[in-house]
Amino acid sequence: MLQPNLFEQQDREKLLLHLFQAYYDARKNKRNKHSALLFELHYERELFRLAGDILAQRYQPKPSICFIIHKPVKREVFAADFRDRIVHHLIFNYISPVFEKLFIHDSYSCRKGKGTHYGIKRVDHFIRSCSESYHRDCHILKVDIQGYFMSIDRSLLYEKIKSRLLKFSSKIDGDLHTILYLIRMTIFNDPVNGCIVKSRRSEWNDLPASKSLFHAAKNKGLPIGNLTSQLFANIYLNEFDHYMKSGLKLQHYGRYVDDIVVVHPDEKYLKSVIADAKNYLTRNLALQLHPRKVYLQHYTKGVVFLGAVIKPYRIYISTRTKSNFYEVVKKYNRMAGLQQPDLGLVKQFISSMNSYLGILKHYQTAKLREYVLQKKISAAWWKCFYATGRFRKLVRRGCEI
Repeated sequence: MLQPNLFEQQDREKLLLHLFQAYYDARKNKRNKHSALLFELHYERELFRLAGDILAQRYQPKPSICFIIHKPVKREVFAADFRDRIVHHLIFNYISPVFEKLFIHDSYSCRKGKGTHYGIKRVDHFIRSCSESYHRDCHILKVDIQGYFMSIDRSLLYEKIKSRLLKFSSKIDGDLHTILYLIRMTIFNDPVNGCIVKSRRSEWNDLPASKSLFHAAKNKGLPIGNLTSQLFANIYLNEFDHYMKSGLKLQHYGRYVDDIVVVHPDEKYLKSVIADAKNYLTRNLALQLHPRKVYLQHYTKGVVFLGAVIKPYRIYISTRTKSNFYEVVKKYNRMAGLQQPDLGLVKQFISSMNSYLGILKHYQTAKLREYVLQKKISAAWWKCFYATGRFRKLVRRGCEI
């Protein structure tokens, strides 16, 4: 009787160790959120309780908060409860190392050392390499998948994950049975059920049905906003990536979520790639290429990718990103005109500005940054901060607000 109890205690202690790490990961930049603050009041007790629920297979995701965001584009977001975000980080920490070794080099989303700036640099490299430093003809194909997150087949996704984890179970630092249970509970949880809607219902009026879980087909769709959704989205398209790279022999291929770019010398071959990709996605993944978002041009025309315009010899920020930056400045100027900014509003303003400056500093935008900060921002704000590094970052002044 002692031996089973010993194993059970060891499993509990190991899970608790992993849960504490997942908790520390989840609370980064989330410590001012309401559900995070509630959890943190008695976080040790809550983590022990969560471990018990997981081991007894009583774990149930809590209702999500649903709202609409408008920047950088209009999207429907489901924000999971902080307790569930801990579970998402736990799953991510367990399985990401396994799948990281299976992904192609040029998938950029939700991967350490990758991301949007890396993806932009890689596509710029593709163009320079394929055109032999702009001395040879080549063409750029860019496509994306229609309603990608809302079209993912949950059963197919789960089977893809399960088959890989069973094959590489020795590489996982945890109990596979428990991990698969948590993955099932996360994938097959429908966040629409019982969700708390924070945005006005009218904000969904001009959102296409293909971009909303409220209109997703049965057993389809993942919520935008969850860490696991980003990882699962990469896993779902991993075999497609290998088909494009190896099956179609595409040397210059890259993908960020569902934004796909191919650079190739032969325009006719790229037209055949469109048909091949469309057939593969339909046949194997129940996905459709977006019919109005197929871009095929000579490299001299450039390409818009991940908020940047990539052209020969230069990369600059897209018009949409600049427009969004101007709109945010206008919004905060209006707020400063209505009331004297308090400390909370100042921190919010600086955080928002630094988000855009963090993007802009990667490109040739010194004049744009200087112009916006010196000419467009209300004088009321300059009492609260100063700029450093040639307008690359705003720092709050150490004075009373």
